[in-house]
Amino acid sequence: MTRITFAIICLAAIGTCDRAFAQTGPIRLTVADAIARGLENSHRIAEARAREVGAKAAVTTAEAAAKPVVGAAASYSRTNHVTEFSFPQPNGTRLVVYPDIPDNFMSRVAFQWPIYTSGRTDALERAAVADAQAAGADIETTRADLRFEIIRAYWGLATAKEAVRVLEESSARAEAQLADARQRFDVGLIPPNEVSSLEAQRSHERALLIEASNLRESALIELRRLIGVAPDTIVELAETLEGSGSTGSRGEVPELVKEALAVRPERKALTFRMGGAEARQQAALRGNKPTVAFTGGVDYANPNPRIFPRQGEWQESWDVGVSVNWNFFDSGRAKSQAAEAAAIVTATRERIAEFDSVVSADIRQRMLDLDSTQAMVRAATDAVRSATEARRVVTDRFNAGVATSTDVLVAQVALLENDLARTRALAGVKLAEARLERALGR
Repeated sequence: MTRITFAIICLAAIGTCDRAFAQTGPIRLTVADAIARGLENSHRIAEARAREVGAKAAVTTAEAAAKPVVGAAASYSRTNHVTEFSFPQPNGTRLVVYPDIPDNFMSRVAFQWPIYTSGRTDALERAAVADAQAAGADIETTRADLRFEIIRAYWGLATAKEAVRVLEESSARAEAQLADARQRFDVGLIPPNEVSSLEAQRSHERALLIEASNLRESALIELRRLIGVAPDTIVELAETLEGSGSTGSRGEVPELVKEALAVRPERKALTFRMGGAEARQQAALRGNKPTVAFTGGVDYANPNPRIFPRQGEWQESWDVGVSVNWNFFDSGRAKSQAAEAAAIVTATRERIAEFDSVVSADIRQRMLDLDSTQAMVRAATDAVRSATEARRVVTDRFNAGVATSTDVLVAQVALLENDLARTRALAGVKLAEARLERALGR
């Protein structure tokens, strides 16, 4: 094998690999598939999970506040020379009581164990646990919001694609009618204004088609972003607007409201945060109560100041004790902190009450919207059927020479408008179902 042949084979292999890696196969998605991809690749959920990890770490920190703390310290200091202080002894020697030791070394291992904090540590621990639970509920809230956004983007793309299909079919019919009108004009069967009217209608439908295509591309970009795929990924929708709804039996409104308030993660998060604020209020009220702790340590120093007389050598000493700390007067700091926490509790309680009223009204409104959109679909379906038949009749009359091209144009425009209205009504049903499911917390 020559060098040229080998180089050609290598270049061909590299080109094949590049094309294989560059091409991204199309993905076919149902609504459930899109939701699964979005939840798996969401940066918002990752952020919420990181916040939950931080909140759980705060719980560990609060639990550790009631456990002993052991630490070590060491130091060196150089002092000025001093005159030694000594006493004469009967044997003629002198006892040095305070020697001249300019180099001072100290090391200490100490511990402190709070054994009674008047309930402050327990209250702060409960507050940290409540914050961690609220962070977990925030994850579910983020998932529910993202799920709704993905459903809305999915059906928005389906609506845009259906609108493009309707306009493409209408544009094809308009082209055929315009070609037929030009032939009739050439043989003198129709006046020129009818041709110009059809040309204007064709141009209008082309503009609508371009606008619908851009909306479809915009909806596709949003769906790709939400499900976390590459910007050039080909997305095919496995479900259509004609599919059945997912809400199932709805039941009575009071039961639905009760169900929603029991499962909505936003309300759970608010409840947990109110519990945490109450625990912080209790901790603040105990800020001026006494605390008791075990203390102790071991010193190894040269010289050791605990041993008399001082000697320039390494010596050990230890101590164990009980310390009591009581800030019986703090200029109102504890009361102000408790008042701040109490205000947060009151605000959170009012926010929960507001949330309950919003959920109740939202469920009722979403059910009304669903009923309205379903009625609009039935009406639009009847209108499309009627417009289709009217266009057929007008076309037959036009071919028989008893109707004008203007009549055909009017029938064509009516069919196009009814087709688009039905598409929008079908999309409205899907979005109304998604909004109801979100309001119910399902």
